[in-house]
Amino acid sequence: MQKIIVFTDLHILPEGETIIGLDPSARFAQGLAHALHHHPDAARIVITGDLTHHGKGAEYARLRALLADCPLPVSLMLGNHDRRAPFAAAFPGTPRTGDGFIQQIQDLDHARLILLDTLDEQAPDLHSGYLCPSRLTWLADALAGAQGRATVVFTHHPAFRTGFGGMDRIGLRNSDALIDTLHTHGPVAQIVSGHIHRTMQGAAGGIPNAVFKSPCHQMPLILGDQSPHLSVDEPGAYGLLLIGPDGVVVHTEDFDLPRTEARTYS
Repeated sequence: MQKIIVFTDLHILPEGETIIGLDPSARFAQGLAHALHHHPDAARIVITGDLTHHGKGAEYARLRALLADCPLPVSLMLGNHDRRAPFAAAFPGTPRTGDGFIQQIQDLDHARLILLDTLDEQAPDLHSGYLCPSRLTWLADALAGAQGRATVVFTHHPAFRTGFGGMDRIGLRNSDALIDTLHTHGPVAQIVSGHIHRTMQGAAGGIPNAVFKSPCHQMPLILGDQSPHLSVDEPGAYGLLLIGPDGVVVHTEDFDLPRTEARTYS
């Protein structure tokens, strides 16, 4: 089986700035070190958007420095807190479509990874996501070329309603169009997303959709019509996908819990 390490919602800030007293850069550095120590055999790292908090050049420069010595290939995606022009200036080698969207395909032994760009820089609410016809057409072609591999689709915004009313209002506005495309041109084994800052598992039109926590701040488990800006200092996490000929297994790891020693019980 091949491993994919998944981070999401880094929210990198300029030096000296914090979110609810937490330093996003320090938290991501800690999580990245943990992941590389425990999973050096991973095939790739995927970071599913909200790379920065304000989409500023200085923030992308800090992220570039954090990734400079990473021994694994890293695929970067955009979320609602990102901006394409500053990102492209900092990471000019990132694959993009002919229309300038940050979308890419990565083929593994048993799987095709399809990374989508759900950022809508003109969103009326500033933070909801959207997949325009150009991005959906690109997705259809990417799905058609999977050639029997298990397909894993990555989005920043999940494609299902989560029960967090505030977050659902800034979700993927045309998730139905995404699901229709996946069903028409699939099959798709797994969708992987971020955005919510909470570990959860749902289904988008019957397709499993895993969501991972941030390495920094988390959404408290307060369901209903709450503010999408609620945040709590809970352990940071990353995801781990195990992909083999039988499909996809999804794990999540809270990396800053107190260290414990595994023991055998009888």
